[in-house]
Amino acid sequence: MSRPATTSRPEGIHLGITPTCWTNDDFPLIGHDIPMEQCLSEIALAGFEGCSIGHNFTTDVDALTAAMHLRGLSVSEPWVSTFFTVPDGAERTAGDLLKVLEFLKDFNAGDPPVKTTTIGVAEFGRSVHLQSLSLRSNKPEFTDEQWEDLCRGLNQIGKIAAGQGFTLAYHPHMGTGVQSEQDVDRLMAETDPRHVSLLLDTGHLTWAGADVLGVIERHRERIAHVHLKNVRGSIRADRTLAAGSFREYVEAGIFTVPGDSDGDVDFDTVLKALRPGDSYRGWLVVEAEQDPHGGHPPLHHAQTARDYLARVLG
Repeated sequence: MSRPATTSRPEGIHLGITPTCWTNDDFPLIGHDIPMEQCLSEIALAGFEGCSIGHNFTTDVDALTAAMHLRGLSVSEPWVSTFFTVPDGAERTAGDLLKVLEFLKDFNAGDPPVKTTTIGVAEFGRSVHLQSLSLRSNKPEFTDEQWEDLCRGLNQIGKIAAGQGFTLAYHPHMGTGVQSEQDVDRLMAETDPRHVSLLLDTGHLTWAGADVLGVIERHRERIAHVHLKNVRGSIRADRTLAAGSFREYVEAGIFTVPGDSDGDVDFDTVLKALRPGDSYRGWLVVEAEQDPHGGHPPLHHAQTARDYLARVLG
């Protein structure tokens, strides 16, 4: 694909992609045969500046740093799954956060092209997205006490992250207790804006029936990171999947990338509302769980997204 000439990209905007086009972090057997080196090389070839850390990436920080720097790539955001709504989950969450902070300290010391500053999180306590259960019928609903535990826990780890120079950004996710527009509003209202920001994921919010533009307008000052994920409306409306699990929807192709004509998300309008380089500065990260052997290869999806972003942003 050719990338047409366009105006220069807005200042302060970095373009990334997650490895989920190549290998799936929720369901590791999807794309498990694709090595880290292929994934990183194709991310760079498509013209992205960075990516998140895939489950099959090396845990050797020096080796990972060398592999990414060789290709001019940075870490767009590391991930911490939180478990504040289940017994003993706070201890596990704190331990996982400390490991990620130690990793970031080592990785950033390697002088990457773009320093990592944002940590993505989502509450997976009581989630059903990894289970063979209907998303429609089994969405977790937190009690007021669980909401208090979640928000208090996020404030605490957000404060720890901020103390080391990082921003905690919460990611609404299908099959979890924070997936809808109303869930996001409550989380933002009950957490400390100094310590908890929002990771805006266009795909999960759209699938959940949210007004993405409304979320942007209400929480503009809290948006610290963005996932540009597209949703195939034909899959979302497929009656044979009405009682489907998250995995069944993913394998059917619910998600795709910006620039794919099969997707329903109006990214032109979303990006106009975000005002990259003006209202919003930071990473715009393409994300779309795909079966890498179920149609077009991962590089095709990456190039499709990058070409679209080139046309609208540079």
